[in-house]
Amino acid sequence: MICAKSDQDSIRIAADCLASGGVAILPTDTVYGFSSVVSEKFNSGEKIYRIKGRNENKPMIQLISSPDDLKVYTDLVPPASLLEKWPGPLTIIVPLKSSLSPENATVAFRCPGDFWLREVIARCGFPIYSTSVNRSGEKVLETVDEIVAEFGREVDLIVSDGDRHGSVPSTIVRMDGSDVVVVREGAIKI
Repeated sequence: MICAKSDQDSIRIAADCLASGGVAILPTDTVYGFSSVVSEKFNSGEKIYRIKGRNENKPMIQLISSPDDLKVYTDLVPPASLLEKWPGPLTIIVPLKSSLSPENATVAFRCPGDFWLREVIARCGFPIYSTSVNRSGEKVLETVDEIVAEFGREVDLIVSDGDRHGSVPSTIVRMDGSDVVVVREGAIKI
């Protein structure tokens, strides 16, 4: 199914798809992304790995609907200089709370700058996985026609918001205690 982001029901359609375990291609404030809800109820993250051909040891970003949502998942408080860039194209890798992961796992979170996308996430009630739309190791697809041709039969929904020529992915930083380490320079400079 394909719908336009500008359609009146696009938020509901996208959230319903994700909340039922589907995989969607959604526009973000950076590039188009494969998305699925982060929930043990569904193996939708595995579906994305399969579609993309991505190594399952390479974790995906989790998008949250509000900067305050970060407190649910980590006890670490990033510096204000980072949090002031949210919502926006900044991904922050933080350690999960020990109650969520006794193995000291880390997760990359981003609160996107796109209001529409934050509404979709909020309606799902969980973070959503996000990774760029491309086959692993190939260039990120920038046009809706390319996306439909390559993945239209493999995903449950594509939300179209026009082509994204020259879009830059998010900047990724990792929190090592109180230190901020830049992992990938992207849309914003740190």
